[in-house]
Amino acid sequence: MTLSINSSSTQVTEFLMICFPGMQDTQHWLSIPLTPLLVLALGANMVLLLAIQREASLHEPMYYLLAVLSLLDVILCLTVIPKILFIFWFNMKPISFTGCFLQMFVMNTFLPMESSTFLIMAYDRYIAICHPLHYPSIITEQFVVKAAIFIIFRNLLATLPTPILAARLDYCAGNVIENCICANISVARLSCGDIHLNKLYQFVSVWCLLGSDLVLILLSYCFILKAVLKLQSGGAATKALSTCGSHLILILFFYTLLLVFIFTNKAGKKVPAEVPILLNVLHHLIPPALNPIVYGVRTQEIKHGILKLLKYQK
Repeated sequence: MTLSINSSSTQVTEFLMICFPGMQDTQHWLSIPLTPLLVLALGANMVLLLAIQREASLHEPMYYLLAVLSLLDVILCLTVIPKILFIFWFNMKPISFTGCFLQMFVMNTFLPMESSTFLIMAYDRYIAICHPLHYPSIITEQFVVKAAIFIIFRNLLATLPTPILAARLDYCAGNVIENCICANISVARLSCGDIHLNKLYQFVSVWCLLGSDLVLILLSYCFILKAVLKLQSGGAATKALSTCGSHLILILFFYTLLLVFIFTNKAGKKVPAEVPILLNVLHHLIPPALNPIVYGVRTQEIKHGILKLLKYQK
């Protein structure tokens, strides 16, 4: 049995996600833009992954890192968006206790993994432009494997306590999550216990992981810009800036959307509750949809690989 919102005598076995509290009668209309965005995100990333897998010229470290990014995007999309659409279409609000904390674990772990991947890609571009002679000996397939292991274990160890701290709480006050996602604080607020440790750990872990990544990424691009400005050849400088431009655009978009979500969430009652919820949903859709498209358009090798893949399918 599911605990009702007014009961406090039964232990919670499942939660109800109502998505947008103030838009219960109209929120289903949001499925109109969300559905094509999901199809675009999944389709574009799957095409990119297939192109990298089948095209021998794309079997290089830089493209392997891009494949890691696409794989993370697909996992994040499938973890969050289908459930939201089921709520909009079929009013499937219930989510099991285990399913909720599994979703929380995936979100809290894979989102920082994406940030770490951007960091490794920035380092790749730094070596390629600032130390081109050493690039083949530094950025190797072994480097990508080690980077992937680093990304997994660093973020897994740092974010695993978040769902564990939330799951250990005693949920006896209610089971209605006023969110589309099993976000840590949205769920923890339903408990009867003290959640100050949950809030503190999430704050520290998010800023330590994403904050350090962002600082190191910006530092890498400062060195890159300094090196590009020293290039004697205008053509070489333009090519270098073009190569890094798409990377930097996506990175800044990823962090800008995330920072806006964090600050609107902290603003509390000054911002309507629906705004941070919508930003959180869009952060799981727009970057995954944009990443493969921007890289595909701005990188000639990927564009050729995708065109060859599409011709092969015909």
